[in-house]
Amino acid sequence: MNWRDHIDRNPAVIGGKPKIKGTRIGVGLILERLGEGWTVEQLMESYPHITAEQIHACQSYAAEMLASDEVVDIPNAVA
Repeated sequence: MNWRDHIDRNPAVIGGKPKIKGTRIGVGLILERLGEGWTVEQLMESYPHITAEQIHACQSYAAEMLASDEVVDIPNAVA
């Protein structure tokens, strides 16, 4: 899957954050919902104009961004 077929950015929409093409649904929103335990089916039910392929494209986009050379510091938990 090529996430570029499904994800774009527009400075005039949701502050220029990555989103599903043709929508105002941000990649971050989709990833947040998946992280909360939502299923692909629940996402498509709540947002009937998106597809499973678009949801998977959000995941592919995130995976590629995390694989980049930039590292974001995550503080260690205090025990």
